[in-house]
Amino acid sequence: MYTRTLSDTIKNKIGKGKTIILIGPRQVGKTTLIRSLINANKHLFLDADDPTVRNLLNNPNTEQIRSIIGSIKIVFIDEAQRIPGIGLTLKIITDQFKDVQLLVSGSSSFDLSRELNEPLTGRKWEYELLPISWEEFEEFHGYLVSEQQIENRMLYGLYPDVLNNTGDEREILKNLVNSYLYRDILAYSNIRKPEILERLVQALALQLGSEVNYNELAQIVGVDKNTVTNYIDILQKGYVIFKLDSFSRNLRNEIKKNKKIYFYDNGVRNMVLGSFNSLELRQDTGALWENFLISERLKQNIYKGKLTKMYFWRTKQQQEVDLVEEENGVITGFEFKWNAKKKLKLPKTFVNEYNAKEEIIDRSNFRKFVSI
Repeated sequence: MYTRTLSDTIKNKIGKGKTIILIGPRQVGKTTLIRSLINANKHLFLDADDPTVRNLLNNPNTEQIRSIIGSIKIVFIDEAQRIPGIGLTLKIITDQFKDVQLLVSGSSSFDLSRELNEPLTGRKWEYELLPISWEEFEEFHGYLVSEQQIENRMLYGLYPDVLNNTGDEREILKNLVNSYLYRDILAYSNIRKPEILERLVQALALQLGSEVNYNELAQIVGVDKNTVTNYIDILQKGYVIFKLDSFSRNLRNEIKKNKKIYFYDNGVRNMVLGSFNSLELRQDTGALWENFLISERLKQNIYKGKLTKMYFWRTKQQQEVDLVEEENGVITGFEFKWNAKKKLKLPKTFVNEYNAKEEIIDRSNFRKFVSI
């Protein structure tokens, strides 16, 4: 079992009087993580995938909740987004049962975040869990094995089930994409045209690491721009993709409105395209490397509570910086190369205008970048 970066963070919050909520995509280990923290103690496990559990927790009153919990002091509700009105139920437990530690997991930020924000204001600790991070992977396997696995991780990603079933990666990713990406997201979001979602995800996968224009995507997919905007928002809430906005402050020729879209996991991206050729046979190695690095950096920023803002930068003259980070007023630009064969520099225009630090990240020094 991989030791998760969030493990100690969550452990230290147990018994502090607030509900602990863990959200993220399916199959990233949320249930495993929480159970590892509470299994030594007597606890009540309520699996909301079970219809009986859903019925019990659908708008119960205080006395009904008391009969469900009994004398148990730790309660874990798994897949809570499946329960209608779960926010008010959690509020009652948190407010009326002060000696009960409530832990909740959810597999998307659709209904759960919306339902919980108001009822549990000031009553919760909320965390996000994503696929295994490179830091967690290397801590478990050691430097040598991890070094040998870089190409596989760029191709197959870092979902726990993928890592634990060597040789069956493609089958596992196919099941994951078909069930989670399409079935779950369609169910939660009430999308009525799944074929449009599928075409959009494929279009985004093909444009990995490039700027995306919503009007162009609308033409490719065959829908209007508002539909593209809505579907991309749904894919973000479903932890399939995330966006980087463009960084622009001072220069008239900076790109201001376009966005770049990345996948949380390389394996999911490659399965969407059905493409697992080795790196030397691919045209998109640079894009895969960029996606791997930026998604790993995002995990670190999330897990370690950093307030870093992430952007990309480009001018109309095609000067560009792959990643721009702003933290405490300090701006750093990063350029990503799978193999940096020569001394590279960021555009002087960017460095001088923003007094920016600059870093080139390649195979030789990426570990520091993804293990902050």
